[in-house]
Amino acid sequence: MMISQIFILSSKGDHLIYKDFRGESSSDVVTTFYQKITALTGDQPPVVMSHKDLHFIHVRHGGLYWVATTTGDSSPFTIIDFLNRLSSLVRDFCGGLSEKSVQMNFALIYELLDEVLDYGYIQTTSSDVLKNFIQTEAVSSKPFSLFDLSNIGLFGAETQQSKVAPSSAATRPIQTSREQGGKQEIFVDVVERLTVVIGSNGVVMKADVEGEVRVKCYMPSCSEIRIGLNEELSIGKSQLRGYGSSVRVDECSFHQSVKLDEFDNHRILRLCPSQGEQTVMQYRLSDELPSAPPFRLFPTVERDGGGRLLMYLKLRCDLPPKSCAINVCTSVSVPKGSLSLSQELSSPDQSSELNQQSRAITWRIPRFSGGTQLSALFKVEVPGLGPSSMMEVGPVCLTFELPKFTSTGLQVRFLRLTPLQPGPSQRWVRYTTHSDSYTIRI
Repeated sequence: MMISQIFILSSKGDHLIYKDFRGESSSDVVTTFYQKITALTGDQPPVVMSHKDLHFIHVRHGGLYWVATTTGDSSPFTIIDFLNRLSSLVRDFCGGLSEKSVQMNFALIYELLDEVLDYGYIQTTSSDVLKNFIQTEAVSSKPFSLFDLSNIGLFGAETQQSKVAPSSAATRPIQTSREQGGKQEIFVDVVERLTVVIGSNGVVMKADVEGEVRVKCYMPSCSEIRIGLNEELSIGKSQLRGYGSSVRVDECSFHQSVKLDEFDNHRILRLCPSQGEQTVMQYRLSDELPSAPPFRLFPTVERDGGGRLLMYLKLRCDLPPKSCAINVCTSVSVPKGSLSLSQELSSPDQSSELNQQSRAITWRIPRFSGGTQLSALFKVEVPGLGPSSMMEVGPVCLTFELPKFTSTGLQVRFLRLTPLQPGPSQRWVRYTTHSDSYTIRI
């Protein structure tokens, strides 16, 4: 399998990284690729595209286009897997994955490409191997924030809040063989993506969960870790374990480095992690949630005497009272030709706007506590509003993040290191659920 070129573009088409390995085509292919992407309709362009004798294969990570070109009959699946692994390597060595981090670490990324590919042939994508050859140090920029001062007590003493790992704690580069010291930490993240469709009558028509257990290791000499999951975890619909409420998934798969000799009886994953991030387990649950969906909507849509469109939305958060949702964004489609919007929101921290180009009202809620309900009244000026225009209202799409919460109930019972590491080491377990697609029909 041969790769002709590798380049990384921003979402606006800016050239961040460009590397030609075989000299089979000119740098104009970068402009050609972006023109083909922007000319297509829809949010998700095809992963594989062709232009004359050249094939473009791309993925998106961190808001960037990661593109490889090839002229031969190479396997697109292999190249897609390589691009995903390349983005993970950049995240591991640069500490983050964004346009700014790529711009600040362009020299390191070019050095990575020189080690990973030789004349278009893949050599290695192992961070354990590459850290012995990478000489360029990562450049990381942490913006100043007044919130960081809240972790500092009198005369610089640490407060109790400083003992909680923030969400950005794992966004730092791994240590190369030349670097000594630094915090010895290991992070285990349980990340789930939720897909839900709720009908206009309130019935859940679809409910799928896709989850991952990710490990990010900053321990150069870590020999083995043991991750204990729920003992009552059941895989498949026919298997039941334990006497209480069972945690069930339909199917799961594991990284090739995971040892499963203790998984069947005790639900324990054993592995020797390399520095950086890797997904050790993937699982899926289809058409069934152990609890109610996190959000319910109660809409009222009508036309007032002045010919305006009135939408009264009551949004209820069905999470446990101690849980909350953050960065909640509700998008409601409105009729074509909508001109202006006036709104009445239930709290001052909320905001809303009318996007005439996408024909949608966006209602943003920064924080939504479980067991509570928020409301919004929207008045939209629509010239010639009639019965046909009223049919264009909806559906409602939600995006959100649920920290410290998993929809399946999957939990990490323990995280142990074998043998115990010399010196101080810290272990963190974090949970989060994101909305992949959450649609409510009106």
